[in-house]
Amino acid sequence: MINLYLAPSSSSSRRAKKWLINHDIEFTERDISKQPLTADDIKCLLRLSENGTEDLISTRCTSYRKLKINFDNLTVSQLIDLMVQHTDLIRRPLIFDDQQLQVGFSEDNIRSFLPRQARKQQLANLLTQAAAIQ
Repeated sequence: MINLYLAPSSSSSRRAKKWLINHDIEFTERDISKQPLTADDIKCLLRLSENGTEDLISTRCTSYRKLKINFDNLTVSQLIDLMVQHTDLIRRPLIFDDQQLQVGFSEDNIRSFLPRQARKQQLANLLTQAAAIQ
């Protein structure tokens, strides 16, 4: 099952939700502004991330600038605690399943959540279109 952690105020979150709905992909939704992530939630996300906290922390948010902390000097536990205390430090949307995590919305990357058969069909359609052009 795909999970979508979002904030309704985020345009990327709204686009991700719309994309999943338009592609008939079942997902569970969690508004992290109303139901903030716990330390355990963040640890789960970190296990799926490629670059650890770098993938999850928003360097453009107000809290990041106000904290004036050198994040490179913090332990993972300290970073997790900060993310729990300052939920706006977490980038949105977070789209994930048991095997992969996408942070933010990218129409190219979100396609990896399509079922394999749907991806194969899209590839076949593209190849047919390319052959027709030649």
